[in-house]
Amino acid sequence: MGTRDDSDEAYVVGLCDQVLGETACTQHKFEWLLGDPGMGGRRVRLPVDAYWPGHRLVVEYRELQHDQPVPHFDKPDRLTVSGVHRGEQRALYDARRDAEVPAHGLRLVVIRPADLDADGRGRLRRSREADLAALRRLLARDSDEDRVIDVFRTWLLAEGWTPVEPTDRWTDLEAVRGDERLICEAKGSTAEKGTDADIAYGQLLRRMTREAPGIRYALAVPSSSVKAAERVPAHVRRLLRIDVYEVTDDGTVRQLPNGPNGSA
Repeated sequence: MGTRDDSDEAYVVGLCDQVLGETACTQHKFEWLLGDPGMGGRRVRLPVDAYWPGHRLVVEYRELQHDQPVPHFDKPDRLTVSGVHRGEQRALYDARRDAEVPAHGLRLVVIRPADLDADGRGRLRRSREADLAALRRLLARDSDEDRVIDVFRTWLLAEGWTPVEPTDRWTDLEAVRGDERLICEAKGSTAEKGTDADIAYGQLLRRMTREAPGIRYALAVPSSSVKAAERVPAHVRRLLRIDVYEVTDDGTVRQLPNGPNGSA
């Protein structure tokens, strides 16, 4: 009998860790994601397969029994607290996760064996490079701005920062490291690079509501928007404590010079 540690689910979560640059909270339970009440009225918390707090991302790896009848897993002759057999309850709880996770401001990505290199029985062949490429596509965001935010968040985690709930709900990303706090606005590739950069600087100015010395501000932009971001001179950015970060197409982050001698 295999263990959870060597299961296909654990393999997929481990690859997602590699893509995201963060270690997942596996079998995480949110206080707001609950099963149906039992005989005594108690409702247990439903686990999700993996949760990355820094990315505000939940991944569910759903094997074949989540999409088709499998008597071994469904136990059709045994009713659950939901009044249905386990297979039907599994579908109910999957639908509950699908609704509740996004409703609480988190992104949900559902991955199935068919999304990766799997055999006809839904067992993964564990073709690591092919599976990594597929997961990068599945975990990617829809817009380039989302891509810039995700890459920058991953870089912050590697640099020892911890993403936190933004003080202002319109802020794209906020993170802390010791006594430091970083408030970030991000822009993706668009046809209006100059206008977008000007808007981003204005958004950062509106976030400057406190004078705490540990607070800095960041503007994260793709390589195509660096020149537009540099139209605000380095000495002005330095006075305003705004750092500009370039996010390249291959996922590299580079801080633009802000210092008087070209230093960061």
